[in-house]
Formats: sequence, structure tokens, C-alpha cells
Amino acid sequence: MIPNILSIAGSDPSGGAGIQADLKAISANGGYGMAALTALTAQNTRGVSGVSLVEPGFVAAQVEAVFDDIRVDAVKIGMIGSAAIAAAVARALEGRALHIVLDPVMIAKSGDRLLQEDAVEVLRHVLLPRATMLTPNLPEAAALLGRAEPIRREEMPEVAEALRALGPRAVLLKGGHLEEAEASPDLLATPEGQTWLDGPRHATRNTHGTGCTLSSALATLLAQHAAPEAARRAKAYVAGAIAAADRLSVGTGHGPTHHFHALWRA
Repeated sequence: MIPNILSIAGSDPSGGAGIQADLKAISANGGYGMAALTALTAQNTRGVSGVSLVEPGFVAAQVEAVFDDIRVDAVKIGMIGSAAIAAAVARALEGRALHIVLDPVMIAKSGDRLLQEDAVEVLRHVLLPRATMLTPNLPEAAALLGRAEPIRREEMPEVAEALRALGPRAVLLKGGHLEEAEASPDLLATPEGQTWLDGPRHATRNTHGTGCTLSSALATLLAQHAAPEAARRAKAYVAGAIAAADRLSVGTGHGPTHHFHALWRA
């Protein structure tokens, strides 16, 4: 059965991140994608020039409309934007037994802030405990833990467990921000233990939306596989999308990854 995946996130009109990337990644990994928008953004590969948040009650109404009619096998939560939206999403998901992948989107690839300061606390205390899988990069992990200094590779196991202590069942801690020449190591921490997911580092500036893409692929794959296999497949998919990114010609800044790289090859 094809899994139905709901993405709750913001829109990126340039197509590389947000809802647009989510729907591509869900489709590429064998799911049927659905979307509830939390925000409209004016952005391209060079940066974000404007953000208009959706009224929290209407965000919840979108989520509830989907659940009222459609079987939902997994949810991906991306850009939340505000504390009020975070609380509304949490209420809309209350009591629903399904996989929830939380990508704590805080800063865009361009450096523009996508989460209001007061929303971090609500994200930490209200949404994290509902997550099946949390997928932070290292700066996001540091922010969630209230830590100012950068996280080093040897600290990742301890950091992953500190994040799990906040409530999510599992954490996929992404190591892409490490200053390693050839490797891009991620660490999966579950109740059963920790597993390193190693992968090559591809030399490209076209990595816009990689966090959105990974979390959406992971939500889709969690509806089909156990967590370790879903994480391994999601990482391999994103690595392929990054490796093929330079085949696209989209914008003059941080371009998108190639979401349908496997289909294009075929």
C-alpha cells in the first residue's frame, strides 16, 4: 500500500525547500504527498526577502481536514514560524498514533531566520515529545540544548542522547556542518542504541533544502521500514540528490538538490 504522508511546513516559491521539496521527496520515495502550509515566503536561491505566517487556527484546520478524510501514515513537520503555530499543530496532532518526523527549521541556508525566538521553547517542550524522529543539524541541536559553542564530532553521541531526553523517541543528528573534507557523518540514536551513518561529502554549493528533503524522505520511509533502515535509505537518497544537484541550473545562489535523480538516470 502506498503510504500517505502529510507535510506541515512553509512554502518556498523557488521549489528547492519547504513544502515544494517535501512533496518531491515524498513522491520520489514512494509516498503520496499532502501539505498543510504554515507560512508563505518570498525567497529564491539567494535568500529570503519576506515571510507571511498563516493564522494558527487555519493551520490546524488544514491538518484536521486531511485527517477527517484521509488515512495518514506519517507526518513531517518543518517550518513552524511562531509559538502560536507550534501550539496549534501540537493540538491538531494530539492523540494520533503515527510516525511524526520533526525537522526543527530555524535558519535558512542563506542565514535568514525562519523561527521566532519565543517559538524555540514551545518547539522544545510541546512538539519534541510528540516526535518519532527529530532531525536537527548541529546548529539546530545546539539551539535546542541552549548551547553557544559549536558541536564537535566526538560530542555527537552525548548530544544525541541529550536531545532524546527532551522527548523524541529517536534522533537523527546530522553532521553536515562538521568541517570534514570528505565525510558527512550522521548519528542515529534510538532506544536500542546508536548507529553512525557515514557518507561522502559532495563538493557543491547546491544544497538548498537538504534538511526538508531528508526529513520528508525519512517520514515516507518510516511508514515502510524500521527506523535504522529508513534512516539509511533516506541518507542514501539525499546523498544521491546532492551528488546530482549540479545537473540542474536553478538560480545563482544555493541551488536545490535533484529530487528525482534516480528517475532521471533511468
